[in-house]
Amino acid sequence: MTVNLRRLAVGTESIETLSAFQTKRLENSPDGKLYTFTRMVPRRANELKGGSLYWIIKGYMRVRQEIYDVIEDVDEEGRRFCKLHLSPDLIPTELVPQKPFQGWRYFNMEDVPNDLKSGSKESGEIPDEMAAELREMGLL
Repeated sequence: MTVNLRRLAVGTESIETLSAFQTKRLENSPDGKLYTFTRMVPRRANELKGGSLYWIIKGYMRVRQEIYDVIEDVDEEGRRFCKLHLSPDLIPTELVPQKPFQGWRYFNMEDVPNDLKSGSKESGEIPDEMAAELREMGLL
């Protein structure tokens, strides 16, 4: 069974700033792969491959990236950590409000938000937060 992760994009203001940060990280990657790092190693690492990492930006789940691999490693001081090898493609999703939490959380395929289709109302015609509220009320 494939599972997904939710994670806060701390210090990120928008999908564009997340993209710029990841582009810089990818340019400086010694092996040409995009990684995000976490201190804790997921117990369900094998189930994450093929799933997605859903980024929460400013209180809303907004975008996802496919998880290619989960790699356990050890730093110079002997502490374990985890590298999540991600697709460089950011796929915008419907906005789903999220409360703050630390680290990351698993969630199942049936709980994921739909991807936004290009040209949809949420892709730029109205503010994202307003579109999320209208969807909750059943108006979008």
